[in-house]
Amino acid sequence: MSRLRNSILCTAVAVFLAGGVAASERGSVTNLPIPRFVSLKASEGNVRRGPSRSHRVDWVFKRRNMPLKVTGEFGHWRRVLDRDGAGGWVHYSLLSGIRTVIIEQDMLPLLMKPDPSATVNANAELGVIARLGECAGTWCRITADRQRGWVPREAVWGVTPDEVRE
Repeated sequence: MSRLRNSILCTAVAVFLAGGVAASERGSVTNLPIPRFVSLKASEGNVRRGPSRSHRVDWVFKRRNMPLKVTGEFGHWRRVLDRDGAGGWVHYSLLSGIRTVIIEQDMLPLLMKPDPSATVNANAELGVIARLGECAGTWCRITADRQRGWVPREAVWGVTPDEVRE
């Protein structure tokens, strides 16, 4: 019994040191990777202290399509974080698999191709939510307000540094 207890303790410590998520973890409900990004489907979403309607609502997300990072699952509930690290438990019906990002740089140029010397299509303001397209290397293609372009991956929040999207 002590070996089992030691194994559980070591796993718990590893998960704690990894920020609450074990590397390469899969969701116990969906079997999808954790962490992963989703977006807020509704214009408002209650963020609760725990995974049930009986838990207190700590605050309300109020931006439709806002990207969120899923860090845990329990039944119909997903533990999520926003770009500022604020989070809690949200009912899965409020979330969408459609990928979005938040622009992290003011007047970010949307380029015609993934090349710093490419022609600028448009500029996106800080905080704009854009739809995420393909990502290759250090570049991602986004669409915001019917304007498309390539941006440096580090200029947006909602995509992992090594994620490949086609």
